[in-house]
Formats: sequence, C-alpha cells, structure tokens
Amino acid sequence: MRGARAPRLPRRPLHGVLLLDKPIGWTSNDALQKAKGLLRAEKGGHTGTLDPLATGLLPLCFGAATKFSQASLDADKRYTATLHLGRTTTTGDLEGEVVEERPLDCDRAAIAAVLARFTGEIDQLPPMHSALKHQGRALYEYARQGVEVEREPRRVTIHALELLEWNAPTLVLDVVCSKGTYVRTLAEDIGRALGCGAHLSALRRTASGALTLAGAVTITELEAMTPEAREALLHPVDCLVADWPALQLGEADAGRFLSGQRRRTEHADAPAVRVYGPDPRAFLGSAHVTCGELIADRLLSPPEVASQLGIPATFSATPADAGIEA
Repeated sequence: MRGARAPRLPRRPLHGVLLLDKPIGWTSNDALQKAKGLLRAEKGGHTGTLDPLATGLLPLCFGAATKFSQASLDADKRYTATLHLGRTTTTGDLEGEVVEERPLDCDRAAIAAVLARFTGEIDQLPPMHSALKHQGRALYEYARQGVEVEREPRRVTIHALELLEWNAPTLVLDVVCSKGTYVRTLAEDIGRALGCGAHLSALRRTASGALTLAGAVTITELEAMTPEAREALLHPVDCLVADWPALQLGEADAGRFLSGQRRRTEHADAPAVRVYGPDPRAFLGSAHVTCGELIADRLLSPPEVASQLGIPATFSATPADAGIEA
C-alpha cells in the first residue's frame, strides 16, 4: 500500500524580485513556475522572455513587484553573444538546419570595422522564428509550416558592441542594446556584412537595466536551500526602478498619495519617479511629475507597503499601520 502524499503547503503573499540565472533548455515560464513553487508564492511573473537556448539573467517578480515588471521589460539589456562565422542556419541559431557554409576571410580589423557599422541606431527585420504576432499567431508557427510572412523593419539601438574573443570560427561579443533587439538577427547581419554568414551559437544575458548577474541564483542552488534562505534572496520591489529619481513624502501626503490623490511638489517635471513614505523602506509606488503636481501611476496596497516594514503580509494594514497617516 502506497504511503499517503505529504500535504501541499499553501501559497503565500511574497513581494520582491528574484534574480535567476536561467539554465539552457528551459523556457522563461518553466523557470518562473519552478521558482514560484519553491518559494510558495501566490503571484509571480517574469520580465521578458529568454529563449530556451539562452542562459543568464531572468528577473522574476513576485507579489507587488509584478506591478513594476514593465520597467524591466523596457530597460536596456546586455548579452554575451557567441557567433559561429561561416555557417548559416534556417533559424539563425543552433536549432536550425545548416543552409550554407562558406570559407572565412576576415581578421580582427575587418571584424572591428563591421561592428562599428552596427553600433548606434539600426533597423532590424524581425526573424520568422520569433514570438512576434501576426494576425494573432506567433511568427514561428508560420515558419514551421514553411510560410514566409511580410514583416516591417524595426528601429533598435545598439549602445555598445565589443569584441571579447576571436578564435575562428568563434566570435564572442559583448552587446548592450535597447529592448526589442533580436541578437540572433544581429549575428546573422554581422555575418552577412563580413561576407561569410553566421549564426548565433550561444547567448547569455548578463544585465537588464540596473540589474545584473551578480547575486543571481541557479535553479539547482535554489532547490538546495531552506525556505528561509530562498526568501532571503528576494530583492526589494523598488530594485526594478532603482535608476529613477526618488521622492519622499511626509505622513499626511504619503497617505493621500496612496489613495490616488495628486500632491503638490517642488520636484522638477519627470516622466517617472519612485515615491517613498516617511520611512525610507516604505516604497509606495511610481508616479510622474507635471507642472508641480505629483501624479500616481502604479501604487502598492497598504498591506504591500506594510510588508516592507516587517509587518506580516497576512496582516490587513491601513496606511497608518504602515507608518503612514491617511
């Protein structure tokens, strides 16, 4: 007779950001669901998809942090990209079939000259093997059926493109780019410009905005930890907007801000600011400043604010309970 299954532990409200070093072969959602289960978190989301063949930084948002995931989605990204020169594939990466192989006739000087051409604002044609939607379906679904869909070029910015290693046929690059950049397409375009073709053989994300791999944890490491150690890894909610200007409110204004009321401020006009209560640990939400008015955009609930101050998340806090006078 089989033993009874251990009871499943209940989910709980957790608020913060886990910096995960995603393993190769996992989808971003696979990684999210695994981490969410290990943390027993009620609510979670990721901040931008990493292809299964890519590894590296995947910030995972839990609880109140999900309200600010768009900031990470919009942030610049940094990658270590490994290109295989002289070989093109159907998908532009290792998953595809080899289309053509050509001899290499380039040196570091030629590579540096081509990289300079791809630094700054460039136009990219989204690849067919991508999740971009056309008439409600992902482009890769059409590609698997052998259907080519007409796509419009997209303007992206390559802020920096540095040659890290050249050991023919392998070229390793440090890429700092705007959101929406297809590094796979960049690899193919560089290969085409060099006259030999190329495909992306490995990709590792090293940064997303101000967040980096420093302190990131692997799934294997997370599995081996105690529940307390896992929870201790969570970064505060406001780490997603750490590069925005900060504004601190007194008790009365903080309570009114949390209720959605506009407040007068001497802060200069700004499209995005992070707002705190009288206790600097109490992140209240995001806002913008226009003509001397502080206007709320995304707000934390009083219980979410209270959780930052060490009050149990299950406690039904009011603004006053969180050190904020309503």
